[in-house]
Amino acid sequence: MSPLAPSLLETSEALFDKIIDVNLKGPTRLTALAGTKMGEAGGGSIINISSLASYKPSPMTTVYSAAKAGLNALTAASAQEYAPVGVRVNCVVCGTFDTDAAAGVIGDEDILKHIVEPVALKRVGRPEEVVGTVLYLASSASSYTTGTCVTVDGGVRP
Repeated sequence: MSPLAPSLLETSEALFDKIIDVNLKGPTRLTALAGTKMGEAGGGSIINISSLASYKPSPMTTVYSAAKAGLNALTAASAQEYAPVGVRVNCVVCGTFDTDAAAGVIGDEDILKHIVEPVALKRVGRPEEVVGTVLYLASSASSYTTGTCVTVDGGVRP
């Protein structure tokens, strides 16, 4: 859930709570519960999905950006907490992808121009283009990777 808001002042408390609940509180509780169960079972891999907005916040995404930055911090801290029981915790930081959630933004040609302008590949991503990263983090190929945020963004310039 990543709604745009015209300003921080115009972000209602209800919208603030919903964005934080979906993007930070939910993953926090799931990480605690799944990490504990995975540890009891001998190990596992937790993969959080973050956003480039966590690194590049804008006035229209203030609360969402803050929640996703918190998710990145949750990833790093949880990786330390659950490593002793064999659970790895990593994160995929996504740029703009052509999903239902982004349809309103990427469907607007004026907004889309501003989104793809800083992207080296000059387009938004397709959902299947993040699958390989997630499979890597879920597999034993990444057995020495934990607490890491992997960015998949088409080459967004800093």
